[in-house]
Amino acid sequence: MKFSIFVIDDEKVAREGVTLALKKHYRVASYPTAEAALEAMAADPPDLVLLDIGLPGMSGTEALVKIKELFPETVVVMITAFEDVKTVVTAMKHGAYDYVVKPLQMKALLVSVRNALESIALKKEIQLLQEKYLKENLPCFIGESNGVQDVMDIVTKAAQSPDTPILIVGETGTGKELIAQTIHCRSAQFKGQLICVNCAAIPKDLIESELFGYEKGAFSGADPSGKVGLVEKAVAGTLFLDEVADLSPEAQAKLLRFLETGEYHRVGGTQSRQAVTRVVSATNKDLSGLVEEGRFRRDLYHRLAVVKIRIPSLNERREDIVPIAKHFLVEFGQKFNKPFTGISPEAETTLRQFNWTGNVRELKNLVEKGVLLGEGPVMTLENLSLDGVEAAAECADEMRLPLLSPEGIDFPAIIESIENDYIDEALKIAKDNESKAAKLLNLSRDKFRYRRQKLATPEE
Repeated sequence: MKFSIFVIDDEKVAREGVTLALKKHYRVASYPTAEAALEAMAADPPDLVLLDIGLPGMSGTEALVKIKELFPETVVVMITAFEDVKTVVTAMKHGAYDYVVKPLQMKALLVSVRNALESIALKKEIQLLQEKYLKENLPCFIGESNGVQDVMDIVTKAAQSPDTPILIVGETGTGKELIAQTIHCRSAQFKGQLICVNCAAIPKDLIESELFGYEKGAFSGADPSGKVGLVEKAVAGTLFLDEVADLSPEAQAKLLRFLETGEYHRVGGTQSRQAVTRVVSATNKDLSGLVEEGRFRRDLYHRLAVVKIRIPSLNERREDIVPIAKHFLVEFGQKFNKPFTGISPEAETTLRQFNWTGNVRELKNLVEKGVLLGEGPVMTLENLSLDGVEAAAECADEMRLPLLSPEGIDFPAIIESIENDYIDEALKIAKDNESKAAKLLNLSRDKFRYRRQKLATPEE
């Protein structure tokens, strides 16, 4: 489908010249006045308007304000007879995308039009992605991969139960809080509050009073009137416990009782209270491992993980990287008023190959920096300034297999060397966390430990 363009200029020669240059690639209509163009827009708004500032009757600036008011999605490029800074600034403040100066240089005009239309295409692409994964005002979790589709299927089903506890697990930066928001919005509790608690950010001696509240005079420094706890605030809503692995043993015991009975006591109080709320918890730690080590209650773990949702890391769903990057490109392009229209092929390839230890959060920060420091209209490899890509390439070069010569090769030694290199690299990325390193290699923790120990113990 071709983009549609309106050319509004009172000079017939300019109108006809621009129309002739554009009609090979776009649907073009031209008008001598803003009034005539606005009347035509009411029936069929164009994608882009080339608008002369010096029009008879309604001026170009007045027409710009009217167009952005009635058709905010239409992109407007201003045409001015001279580069008057004040006029140009005024037009940009009113929402103009760009401007060109008369006498028109067709090459420059075509570049400006192409950039403007590419920005429209990018917005439409992101809008389609958001519409696919976002109903009404639900949080948007973009993803084309099977892993994300599986997650969203579980989220949709689990959200239907009003009080079933849900445990979300995944690496830092994968979007656990976003999934919790989605569960809340798709559940019967969406009219209630979503109360988010970062258990790691609250001192261990205060977590209990934060969760369940306290009575007046409960302890030194307490508010004289007492305090309502977060559990109470989340009644008829959702309580999201992020970093739940950091709860103290005492808080774990009280949370277990609350999950089993719906009862709790404020700190310093004797009155038993009731609250009905859904509890969603999240952690980036190996909670089952902590249970085996005696650092987390087994009964609480099973109570929290009635439904368990694992969010795949960004490295496990590389087909989602570029769509997510484009989503952030639009977001930060609008925030910083930068005319970014897309990502270069080289940058897309590098994004897909990069080792995302910080997951979506790292990608978001990278795109934000690229938009802030770059000029556009295309996000380049230089804008992204990805660290570690060259090092990864060098590592890959070092791990190339030797050619098989007529004399033969020491195949067992080569395989052992490759296995050892991958195990060392996985441990380095996972910061010596065996469970995470095992996931990077698609191994169970037991198999990973066995292979590591086998390589570390020389055969007799």
